[in-house]
Amino acid sequence: MTQSDQSQPVKANQMAVWGIFSSTFLTIFLAEMGDKTQLATLLITAESQSPWIVFVGAAAALISTSLLGVLIGHWLAKRFSPEMMDTAAGTLLLLISVMLLWDAIKLN
Repeated sequence: MTQSDQSQPVKANQMAVWGIFSSTFLTIFLAEMGDKTQLATLLITAESQSPWIVFVGAAAALISTSLLGVLIGHWLAKRFSPEMMDTAAGTLLLLISVMLLWDAIKLN
């Protein structure tokens, strides 16, 4: 086996790692743009006049919630199949949508 043959799996693994990182970063970054967390951070910064302290606090909070999500996701992935997780997530989102729609109809 030549050295180039040995480096192929390493390069493929690096590409997979960067693909997972990129998709995670873009998904979370786009989902968080303009949400209530960002607006709250903006308002706290404007009030406190301490942008770096607010940044560190907000970053620590986001890292903590992300860690919690990763740990729970890892735990669930060990116990349930990906198909079951997809079905459960879809069902939960559908249930939340129905509840929100019900509240909107009830208010009118």
